[in-house]
Amino acid sequence: MTVFMTRHLLVCLMIAALSLHAATATAGNGPDVVATDILTAVVPLTGLAVAYFTDDTEGQKQWLRNTGVNQILTSALRLGFNETSLGERPNGHSYGFPSGHVAFVTSGATFLGQRYGWKWGTPAYLAAAYVAYVRVDQDKHHWRDVIASGALSYGVALLTVTPENATNLAPIIGPNFLGLRWQRSF
Repeated sequence: MTVFMTRHLLVCLMIAALSLHAATATAGNGPDVVATDILTAVVPLTGLAVAYFTDDTEGQKQWLRNTGVNQILTSALRLGFNETSLGERPNGHSYGFPSGHVAFVTSGATFLGQRYGWKWGTPAYLAAAYVAYVRVDQDKHHWRDVIASGALSYGVALLTVTPENATNLAPIIGPNFLGLRWQRSF
């Protein structure tokens, strides 16, 4: 009973902490910006919820690893490029390259697509594309900002997320042999 309550409390705290990102929407922004702020939190949290409610412990670990590595790399790049011309947004604000919103939503979309297949991934990728479009359309970012963050998030997810029922075939090269290793997770 204690483990059950602790797991639910931990998931609720994670969702609350990540949802604070959506609370940054202000009344001065249009409905599209508010919608993308909400989608930016909802898509990754959907990945965590699917992993949690299907008792996919490995998926929960991969979600955390994917999200953590993605956010660390995105933050480091934003700090590094802030003092360059890439760091300036079209509206004159700083920290433009790469887009944090697009990085976060794309990491969630790629997690869903890689881990649970196209049925989860397609709507999530459409939401990520909508977020990217609105960020550019509302002069929050340049196209280069959203493309770079999408590519970064996609690449990180390819390295940190495996399909739920994965089959892997890998070459093995040793000093006296060549071979293939087949591995299937169930």
